[in-house]
Amino acid sequence: MLDGLRQFIAEVVSPQGSRDFDDNGYQLAATALLIHVISLDGEPSELEKRKLHSLIESRFGLDPGTADHLIRSATLVEGEAVDLYHFTSVIMREVNEEGRLRIVEMMWELVYIDGEVTEFEDNVVWRAADLLGISSRDRIDLKHRVAAKRQGGG
Repeated sequence: MLDGLRQFIAEVVSPQGSRDFDDNGYQLAATALLIHVISLDGEPSELEKRKLHSLIESRFGLDPGTADHLIRSATLVEGEAVDLYHFTSVIMREVNEEGRLRIVEMMWELVYIDGEVTEFEDNVVWRAADLLGISSRDRIDLKHRVAAKRQGGG
C-alpha cells in the first residue's frame, strides 16, 4: 500500500525529462487529481467511480486490473496531499501541453457526470488548470466542449 506513495514521492524529488501522455509517474498524480475532483462533494457516487475507471482505462490505455491498482494507489496519495500543487508539479514536469489539456478535459468530464457543476468544482478545475499552465481560454473551451458533448448524449 505504501508503494504507491513511495513511488509518488520518488517522482516528486527526482525530476525527469518530458514524457508522453502514458507514463506511470504522472498517471498516479493525474489520477489523484481526478479523485480529488470527484471527492469534493463527499463520497464519490457509483456513477463518478465508474466514469473515473472508464477514463483511466481509455485515456491511459490500461487494463481493468491495472486501472484498479492505480486508482487505489492514487486514493491513498490524494488523502495525504495538502494541496493541488503536489499533483500538478509532477504533471508539469512530465507531461506536454497536449497531455495537460487532456487531463483538464478529464476533470471536466468527471465534474459534468452528475449533470451540474458547482461553484466549488469549477473553482478547483480553474486552480488545477492554472497550476498546469492551461490558459483560461483553453480551460473554458474544454468546459464548453465537455458540456456540449454531455448535452448531445455523448
